[in-house]
Amino acid sequence: MASRWRRFTRAWILSSTSSSVPARHAAWTARRVARFKPPLFLLCLYPLARWFWLGFSGGLGANPPEFLIRSSGVWGLVALLLTLAVTPLRRMLRQPALVGLRRMLGLFAFFYTCLHLAAWALWERGLSPAAMWDDVIERTFVTVGMLAFVPMLALAFTSTRGWMRRLGRGWQMLHCSIYIIAALSVWHFWLVRAGKNDFLEPYAYMAVLAALLLFRLGYRVLRQHATP
Repeated sequence: MASRWRRFTRAWILSSTSSSVPARHAAWTARRVARFKPPLFLLCLYPLARWFWLGFSGGLGANPPEFLIRSSGVWGLVALLLTLAVTPLRRMLRQPALVGLRRMLGLFAFFYTCLHLAAWALWERGLSPAAMWDDVIERTFVTVGMLAFVPMLALAFTSTRGWMRRLGRGWQMLHCSIYIIAALSVWHFWLVRAGKNDFLEPYAYMAVLAALLLFRLGYRVLRQHATP
C-alpha cells in the first residue's frame, strides 16, 4: 500500500509540474496571461476609487480618518493574501505563467499598506516622529504592524528583474519572507480587533493564511516523496 501511494503521488507531482501537459491543460503563454493585467489593475484600484466616491458623497461615516485607516489596512491584507494565492492557483490549474500576476498584486499590497501607514501617521499621530515612535514602542499592535512593514518595504524595493539577477539565490530566500509578513499582518489585524472584542474577520484571515501555508507545505512534502 505504501509503495502504491508513493507511485501515485510521484505520478501526480510529475504530471502537475511537467511542461508537456495534455491539450486540455495546455499551458498559457506569458502574453496570454498579460491580457489579464489591465482588468486586474483596474480591479485593484477599486478600493481607492470607492474611497473617493464615498468622500465626495459623504459616505465615510462619522469618523472618516478612522474609516480610511481601517479600510486601507484591510485591503492591504487582502491584496497580500491574494499574492500568496497565486502560486497554489497556478499549480492547481497547471498554468505556470500565472506567476506574472503575482508582482502586481504584491505591489498593490504594498501600496495599500503604505496608505494605511500614512493615514495612521497623519491622523493618529499628527506626523510627529516622537509620537509615532512612542506608539511603536508602547502599543503592541503598532509594533507588530511595523515588523510586518519593514520587510515588505524590502520586498517591494527588490521586486524588479534587475534585483532578481543581482541577488541570485538570495532573492528567493528574501521573498520567502512574504509568509512571515502575512503572519505578522494577520496578527496585527487580530490585535487591532481584540481591543473591540471583534474576532470574526481576524479568524477568517487566519483560516485563509493557514490554508495557503498548508498547501505550500503539503506540496513540498508530496514533491519530496515523489522524487525518485
